Amino acid sequence: MAYTDLRKIAFVGDYLPRKCGIATFTHDLRSAVALYAPSECIVVPVDDIADSYEYPPEVRFQITEQDLGSYRRAADFLNFSDVDVVSLQHEFGIYGGPAGGHILAFLRDLRRPVVTTLHTVLPHPSDNQKRVMDQLIHLSARLVVMTERSRSMLREVYKVPEKKIDLIVHGIPDRPFADPNFYKDQFGVEGKSVGLTFGLLSPNKGIECVLKALPEVIREFPNFMYIILGATHPSLVRTEGETYRISLERMAKELGIQKHVSFYNRFVELHELTDFIGAADLYITPYLNEAQAVSGTLAYAFGCGQAVISTPYWHAEELLDDDRGVLVPFADSPAIAREMISLLGDDQRRHAMRKRAYLLGREMVWSHVAGLYLNSFQVARRSPTQVPKPLAVRTLEEQPLAMPSLNLDHLLRMTDSTGILQHACYSIPNNQEGYCTDDNARALILTVLLEELGKDSREVHQCASTYAAFLNYAFDSETGRFRNFMSYDRKWLEKDGSDDSQGRAIWALGTCIGRSQRRNLQAWAVQLFERALPACAETTSPRTWALALIGIHEYFRRLSGDRLVNQMREILTNKLIGLYENVATDDWPWFEEIASYNNARLSQALILSGRWGGNERALEIGLKSLRWLAEKQLSPLSRFRPIGSNGFSPRGKPAAEFDQQPIEAHAMVSAAIEARNADDDHFWSDQAHLAFDWFLGRNDLGQPLYDTGTGGCHDGLQENRLNENQGAESTLAFLLSLSEMELLESSVAVFQPSLSTVLKSTTEKVTRLGLVHAT
Repeated sequence: MAYTDLRKIAFVGDYLPRKCGIATFTHDLRSAVALYAPSECIVVPVDDIADSYEYPPEVRFQITEQDLGSYRRAADFLNFSDVDVVSLQHEFGIYGGPAGGHILAFLRDLRRPVVTTLHTVLPHPSDNQKRVMDQLIHLSARLVVMTERSRSMLREVYKVPEKKIDLIVHGIPDRPFADPNFYKDQFGVEGKSVGLTFGLLSPNKGIECVLKALPEVIREFPNFMYIILGATHPSLVRTEGETYRISLERMAKELGIQKHVSFYNRFVELHELTDFIGAADLYITPYLNEAQAVSGTLAYAFGCGQAVISTPYWHAEELLDDDRGVLVPFADSPAIAREMISLLGDDQRRHAMRKRAYLLGREMVWSHVAGLYLNSFQVARRSPTQVPKPLAVRTLEEQPLAMPSLNLDHLLRMTDSTGILQHACYSIPNNQEGYCTDDNARALILTVLLEELGKDSREVHQCASTYAAFLNYAFDSETGRFRNFMSYDRKWLEKDGSDDSQGRAIWALGTCIGRSQRRNLQAWAVQLFERALPACAETTSPRTWALALIGIHEYFRRLSGDRLVNQMREILTNKLIGLYENVATDDWPWFEEIASYNNARLSQALILSGRWGGNERALEIGLKSLRWLAEKQLSPLSRFRPIGSNGFSPRGKPAAEFDQQPIEAHAMVSAAIEARNADDDHFWSDQAHLAFDWFLGRNDLGQPLYDTGTGGCHDGLQENRLNENQGAESTLAFLLSLSEMELLESSVAVFQPSLSTVLKSTTEKVTRLGLVHAT
């Protein structure tokens, strides 16, 4: 078949020299397609390091893994490059955002048909993973899977029509069927029986199980050599160094098999890899996870005609059926030893198994696989595109501003070994004012959001531990409450902290429980949460009730079956409802006679409790009161104008216009995002953007509160000037707002982006083209 109508193909995913299986696959697929079709084949890789890899010439554009904007820029590049089709490699772990959701921004902006290769299809995805998959499926013209099981799961779990799915096996190099003895002298193992496992090392590969099996094997075959080929996974090296490899080497010595084990600690090129495979008598793949949809290492060894012993993960079960290999139970070293001895002692059986694998492998060679992909590309190109039409564009004044990059310099400057300091003189930490629980709780929440966004560096982890330690020390077990203010010399300045600090600490603890993947942090937070929650019901502060309800919502992300916490949610929700119904009127739909500070949190708490607790009245009040507040906080120029703390907003009187505080903007950002999740109205997305833009200069003075140079945020907007100090509360209000907006931008709650998102994207595109400067 001729493929002359495919003039230009783009491949998106990890790419060599990045060391991972997806990178190798993308490289091999691109090379095979370029060889068998007269097409220009360009590559757009995803970078997981600050410094770029030394890519080959076919790489034309690069995506920064955690930079949402770079995904949109990549889509622009491919749109302008006039590619015919895009081949996307999908694995949840290689793209930024929750469940890899940043890739959806790329797909939404792309105006070219996409063929997505699914390297993992999960039978029980998390909510975020399911939403990402649903949108990925919708935005792809065709889907490629590599196993029959994956195809069945797409149909049954994700309801994908059969006609949209292509089953194309994992490609392999085309090597002749040869006697292993032909290759053994290259590695100094001539005359020995050789077992091989290769791939990037990580604890889920189960190599320990093979090592434990070797003493029995060596007693039967004293000349046996086990080769473990592959570098430690780069992400593991970054977090733990070579601890895992060292533990394997130590195990081999303790078992007395060190003379029979050889580690090749490097990432080998394809030609060298196939020589290693050729030298092996047995290939062993002892993975510990059943839900391994595809294994490139298994495909390579199998297709090159090796006798394979494997645990029964999905790909192995399918590929090794009909005596094309041997399956052993997970983590069963005696079974591994038994099958190794059996195959090494039966040349006839072993070679027959090798031949059956090799013959089936002829259908897996890259020349054949490339042809199947090209057929899929042609079908996709002839299919109608499935992308949303662009919406009408408003003026630059009406469009949201581009979000700045995350800068933690000032946060780190304000944080010492005790916690985060309260105040600053300009951007210099003011030690004299000491610390408070309120700010350390906010800071702890930020570290968890950064973890969720994939921006949890070692510095962020260290800060999280510091803030958690502060909260832990602030808790008074006798009163069940948190102390709030601490002097710089670590002396508490009060016996009992403010009511707000109780609610905010509960919010921080709930966030650790519901969002963090750090098990130790979760376990600590659960214990303290249970001890501290009862005190929140004893206060008379509606803001404490609201903050605690937000914390309960976060807690329920992971532990939704807790009856006692659910009872507390009902108690606090009813307190807020009762307060509203006693005060609110048609022209004053609010909770108090004065709208004072941190106002939007009251509405946000009822939106969350109403939506997730099944309380329709709470949801109704939350949305109604927040809409009233949003309209009240809109200036004549349609800019966000938070109620000023210089007088607040009493019923029947004009609202104070100044001193405008960053925590009000942050509260509106958070509440509007939750309202958008609960109520499919673009009004809420617009309100979130308006409130966030207040930080960037779209306010009454036209001056940005966020300082891009320091990474701090000014403490407020006064009538004729900024408050130049950059304290913890204001800086955290901005950083939390930025994190929540990034989560909104990569949100997977709905397919269609909001009008604001489309307009924002349009603004960025105009700016990228150099036609105007960003306003």
